[in-house]
Amino acid sequence: MSQMSQNGRRRVVITGVGMVSPLGNDPETSWQNLVAGESGAGPITHFDAADYSVRFACELKDFEPTTWMERKQARRMDKFSQMALSAARMAEADSGIDIASEPDRVGAAVATGIGGLYAFEDCFQQLLERGPDRTSPFSIIQIIPNMAAAWVSMELGTKGPLATETTACAASNMAIGDGLDAIRLGRAEVMLCGGTEAPITRVSIAGFSAMRALSQRNDDPKRGSRPFDADRDGFVMGEAGAVLVLEELEHARARGARIYAELLGYGVSSDAQHVTEPDPSGLSPARAMTMAFADAGIEPSQVGYINAHGTSTPVGDAAETRVLKIALGEDNAYRTPVSSTKGATGHTLGAAGAVEAIFTIFAVQRGTLPPTINYETTDPECDLDYIPNESRPAEIEIGASNSFGFGGHNACVVVRRWDEAA
Repeated sequence: MSQMSQNGRRRVVITGVGMVSPLGNDPETSWQNLVAGESGAGPITHFDAADYSVRFACELKDFEPTTWMERKQARRMDKFSQMALSAARMAEADSGIDIASEPDRVGAAVATGIGGLYAFEDCFQQLLERGPDRTSPFSIIQIIPNMAAAWVSMELGTKGPLATETTACAASNMAIGDGLDAIRLGRAEVMLCGGTEAPITRVSIAGFSAMRALSQRNDDPKRGSRPFDADRDGFVMGEAGAVLVLEELEHARARGARIYAELLGYGVSSDAQHVTEPDPSGLSPARAMTMAFADAGIEPSQVGYINAHGTSTPVGDAAETRVLKIALGEDNAYRTPVSSTKGATGHTLGAAGAVEAIFTIFAVQRGTLPPTINYETTDPECDLDYIPNESRPAEIEIGASNSFGFGGHNACVVVRRWDEAA
């Protein structure tokens, strides 16, 4: 029989994690570098950026997809799918789940903001240089956004629900929410949920630069991403893949799984405001947070840590500060530690929510709050406790993670430190 919460719903726990990020090619290395205050930023090496106005990003280091898949298979995938499958295999191994024993009860939801940009650029270049009849037959299946989730499902053998969220920078938080709902509704016992993004390409850097969304600190890349700092001038592009194994509690207990944390709640809303700018009132994003708190059955005062969206843009960080004051209540907002780990990872777009959910889980599990690095100058519009520059020991029970995307997509997830007696 399924383990029910006090409100009669199936309880969902996290039993495995996998990640490749600018801070490391596994979750533990990424976490250790994060809490040590390291930055993943550096000059762009993926292409010749000499003529670009922005010439730095947060790239993966020494990522080798053939660690997790056959070389022939890797060649048929865009990088965003390679990263997703690598993270998913890592999470599967970490959880110890036997997918083959019940494939119909295991699903996947893997998000991306954009999809196969590398393949898109290569396909278009081939079209221009060689003509339409010489285009690779693998181009479309490398480009389309659902293929990261599809590869995860095909390679791991999941036959339950399969979904792809493409809601910009809120996408992987929404994928986690999809997984939570699927298990609560009894459509699956296990869901592999997360996100992936490989956006450090010519088109992406040029396009985001033209929007003036990116930091221009070419002379000092490691200090470019500076969330909530008064001198922030835009985000730093990052790439990552991250997957969490969500599991119905009794299912996890029956197989003796190690449990990282409980996934308590999820909230989602839309701004209906602007293609890039957030709701200036803060009310719509705050509604996603309050919905997540209500779904979790908690009061705002119980939240011990917020992993903020915090992209390092002038408008976005000030807006999120207002959001936090609305959602938490002003007194609670000033008491609640907040950090943006994008100071270290850069903004990984559709992967950000999954990366940051794992960091939030580690924060509550390990009693260490990650810092907001490069925080040097106070901004009067950003006046909360942003855990500046150094990680902080803190025994907390509940953490929340925000993700807000272009077009007004807002999502928040809430996790609780695991207590077997709870």
